[in-house]
Amino acid sequence: MHKENISTKQGVSLIILFIIGSSSIFTQGLEAGGDLWLAFIIGIGMVIPIIIIYARLHCLFPNKNLFDIIEICFGKIIGKVMIVLYTWFVYFMMSDIVVNYSQFIHVVSFPETPQIIIQIVFVFLCAWGLKEGMEVMGRCSEVFLYIPILLLVFIVLLSIPNMDINHIAPVLSKGMKPVFEGAFSVMTFPFIQMIVFTMVFEDLNTNKSIYKIYLGGVLIGGIYLLLLSMTNILVLGVESATGIYYPSHETASRIKIGDILQRMEAIVSIVFLLGGFIKISILLLCTCKGISKIFKIKEYHLIILPVALLQINLAYFQYDSVMYYFEFNRDIWPYYHFPFQIIFPIIIWIVAEIKQKNSLTIGYKK
Repeated sequence: MHKENISTKQGVSLIILFIIGSSSIFTQGLEAGGDLWLAFIIGIGMVIPIIIIYARLHCLFPNKNLFDIIEICFGKIIGKVMIVLYTWFVYFMMSDIVVNYSQFIHVVSFPETPQIIIQIVFVFLCAWGLKEGMEVMGRCSEVFLYIPILLLVFIVLLSIPNMDINHIAPVLSKGMKPVFEGAFSVMTFPFIQMIVFTMVFEDLNTNKSIYKIYLGGVLIGGIYLLLLSMTNILVLGVESATGIYYPSHETASRIKIGDILQRMEAIVSIVFLLGGFIKISILLLCTCKGISKIFKIKEYHLIILPVALLQINLAYFQYDSVMYYFEFNRDIWPYYHFPFQIIFPIIIWIVAEIKQKNSLTIGYKK
């Protein structure tokens, strides 16, 4: 299999775009209301220990991805079962993200276009990008990253006249319980989804900077979403932001400077689509690597197109409506994916540490 090298900068860029991708049109941590900023701080603090575990797995097993590590730690039988579960996990997540993108484009831009058409176009674009290789994706992410950062500065500055500080006052008016609920929401979507990078980061140029890549990506992506979410709250208010499917789109639509600058919601769409291209491509790559591991396929590029076609089928039948999609992601998603993102990684890490310690002990005795 051809070795695809990813630099430290490319790794950080991929993580940032993955984090802000499908999250850029929402307001994260709305359960905390005006204390959203505090929920973000706590949520990022909660996710850092598990992110360190993800990075530690790379250090314990250099040049191995999560599927390889699972097989090493748990053997062929139990390991195969866990690999199947994780492959389904990323496959289902990819489908969920594709539905999110097709619904957004359908609702705000092309209401007469069937969602299946949007899904086919978007997924095939991601499959084509992935066919070119992970190195190409890494280089694209370096270029793409500057666009959402510049557009965020643009949105925040131009939204200042529409902001109302009373939307976030008084501080802790409802106590700490809503803050912790918002922090849990922030942690589960999107930060803890970074488990997928343990499946694709086996080809980093150096493992010495793996902690820097994970933590740098989380912190920069977290600050980005915090600024965007706070802008939404200050412009729309908590109640309005809660009652709108896509608050960032509504915030940008209110930017008006005379007859010169209007209808700026296209800015949000650009960020959303760029991040989505990277996010779906990464999830497609994880799914292909998982299937390749299960069936012992040496070159994952051979199954990119078949997996993309299967994914479109699941996305088409997955949700009946936008309302059902949001209900599922609010009430079920965090708990459904919790074991894959926190419980299983902790178990894998503990077993990996024991395996590594035993191997060193045996080697020392010899």
